[in-house]
Amino acid sequence: MKSDESRSAVQKIMAEFAESTGLSPTGKAPQRYLWTDAFAVCNFLELYLRTSDKKYRLLALDLVDQVHNILGRHREDDPRTGWISGLEEKEGRIHPTKGGLRIGKKINERRLSDTYDENLEWDRDGQYYHYLTKWMHALNRVSRITGDPAYNIWAIELAKTAHARFTYVPLSGGRRRMYWKMSIDLSRPLVQSMGHHDPLDGFITYIQLQAFAAEASVKPAPDLNPEIADMADICGGKTWVTDDPLGIGGLLCDTYKLAQLISNKRFKQIGLMEDLLDSSLTGLESYVRNNSLTLPSAYRLAFRELGLAIGLRAVQKLKGLIDARPDAFGRKDQLFLHIEKLIQYIPLCEIIEKFWLEDKNREVPSWTEHRNINMVMLATSLAPDGFLDL
Repeated sequence: MKSDESRSAVQKIMAEFAESTGLSPTGKAPQRYLWTDAFAVCNFLELYLRTSDKKYRLLALDLVDQVHNILGRHREDDPRTGWISGLEEKEGRIHPTKGGLRIGKKINERRLSDTYDENLEWDRDGQYYHYLTKWMHALNRVSRITGDPAYNIWAIELAKTAHARFTYVPLSGGRRRMYWKMSIDLSRPLVQSMGHHDPLDGFITYIQLQAFAAEASVKPAPDLNPEIADMADICGGKTWVTDDPLGIGGLLCDTYKLAQLISNKRFKQIGLMEDLLDSSLTGLESYVRNNSLTLPSAYRLAFRELGLAIGLRAVQKLKGLIDARPDAFGRKDQLFLHIEKLIQYIPLCEIIEKFWLEDKNREVPSWTEHRNINMVMLATSLAPDGFLDL
């Protein structure tokens, strides 16, 4: 798709998202969902950079405010009220992320007396660590583009809270671990297993936040070094291979983040980049062998496929970055070998985007039941820089 056509499509998608979720014009009951909104903030910022139209900057900032004022507070169907952090109203407004942020699911969280139902749990509220890291990234992007460090400070406060509540040392001892899902007030785990890439997301995101704080000369300088060390320990010896398209895309996005941090002399471990590229390639080869992109739309999940497309867009940018800054990367031969193999899969981007741009493929329940997240991630794939760049 040509650049002008891509921008027009993204503008249309994001205008529709703003209206349908009660962002603009402001609805009586805005529908906020943390994962989708994190991508949406980045998309609005990208449209602002592309068009210089300040309305997109305002939409991004208004969306941040809505998320904090809705997902940073208890649900309307909950007997508890106010900020989920427990802070008083004024203090809560100053520190809206100190209690974390709700997912935004339709059904309230599972009570202590409720029996665990794996299927129902997907529709219940609570807090997901990997949603919180996406929001940290979105806040960091707001700070970088607006020049206002307050958003990155909120991201760091969120990182410290999330790390303290989601990570733990087992009673039996051993290496620190993470919970996958926590209660709204972060007082108890709702799902005790650990997300496959959660430690990796946290490790890279913490470095990203601290790097910006140093660049912006924030005083007093925030210290995420203990949290970074914890995450490095959890990540140690892990394999990142997955054949889930969203997971593969996430690995590729993380790799591009690392490359930018290395280029800016904020990270030195070239070996981790190689591990992520190798894991991505292994997963991608397995995914393509399954040939799921030939299935009818009713049997496909758009946002997972679009996550892969976004990651492949990151591969394009990664090659350009290494070409432009060869001095910053040590063992370039191995990196280029991985990248050249991954570039062969770039045509999947347009295959995925073209498929989901067709109206007939957006009429099935697999699309309509996840409409907002599908639309926003389609927009991100068409204009990925707002999400991918640091």
